[in-house]
Amino acid sequence: MSEHTIAPANRRLIEVDVVRAVALIGVCVMNYHGYLIGDGAKYPPTNFAERVFDPWQGPLSTRFAATFVTLAGIGITLLTRRSRASGDRAAISAHRWVLIRRGVLLYTFGYFLDWVWPGTILFFYGAFFVVGAALFMLRTRWLVVIGVTSAAAAAALQWWRVDRTARGESVSWLFNGSAGQTESPRDLLFDTVVRGTHPLLPWLVFLCMGIVLGRMLPFSSERRVQLGGAGAICLGLGYLAKDVLAWHPTLESTAPFDRGLLYTLTTVGSTLLAIALIGWVAERTADSTITRAIADAGRTTLTLYVVHVLVYNLLVHWWGWVQPGALGTALVFAGAYWVCAVLIAVWLHRTYANGPLEWVYRRFSDPVS
Repeated sequence: MSEHTIAPANRRLIEVDVVRAVALIGVCVMNYHGYLIGDGAKYPPTNFAERVFDPWQGPLSTRFAATFVTLAGIGITLLTRRSRASGDRAAISAHRWVLIRRGVLLYTFGYFLDWVWPGTILFFYGAFFVVGAALFMLRTRWLVVIGVTSAAAAAALQWWRVDRTARGESVSWLFNGSAGQTESPRDLLFDTVVRGTHPLLPWLVFLCMGIVLGRMLPFSSERRVQLGGAGAICLGLGYLAKDVLAWHPTLESTAPFDRGLLYTLTTVGSTLLAIALIGWVAERTADSTITRAIADAGRTTLTLYVVHVLVYNLLVHWWGWVQPGALGTALVFAGAYWVCAVLIAVWLHRTYANGPLEWVYRRFSDPVS
């Protein structure tokens, strides 16, 4: 085996890293497009491409972020697989505390980042890790129950919101606000669970799905076909129901911030399809230079995510080098950033083994050996 050949045992990690990297570039594209719109770029969409990339109502809206959360669930399973398999209470407790420390760090950092980058996923990502610390030992059937319950609870809350609002009653106390505007512990709780950009209800379904998927790794060819087929069925059924059935206005919506059942169903579908297809390509090309470079970016996502925030503010708000424009501006901006980000990630992993924020993250959360 040559030095450029990936060992079979590491291919499942390459697969996860590549999917994570692709999910992050999708997040960057949608974020840059949305923030440029907020700074005065063209909106609402007037052609097919703009409707597809609509960061609030389009079919790609929040889908990359949902894949990112699913990969967090897979990562939780990979991190804890030895303690779970052994049943050793001390090892299980140690992994719980690793997840809790990681979650608290991301939650706290994300809370402050939200002041300059409203809607950041890091705030919620931290909450997912804390919840994951309580979930990773559960049987698969209970994870499925929790995920489905979170989706149903989110849809029920939105149903209640629409009906109360239609009767002229205010529900702003529960549904309005953001992490950067919290004035009390209650606001912080509501933002995390219900009203934020990536709240536990219904996003917990993606975390639970990831924990379950992690238990299936490495995927066999048959399993990959099953996951891709299931994803395609969920997508097809969700959009068919949206177009054919006249339901309650919340339940029939696939828009992310309506948080109806069809949104959750179609997003589960797109996530499964992405993991199956992108993972297959990554597994088949694991020895290639391009795949390994993208995998390096996937292992540096915390650093690259924060840097994409800094780059936007530097080039748009401080220096004015990038002016709000049409969709093409966002695509070129995000694409140029991502090419540079991959090159930086490759250099970091060749020189230091980890990105700087990944180093801090692990030093803070992992036990000292």
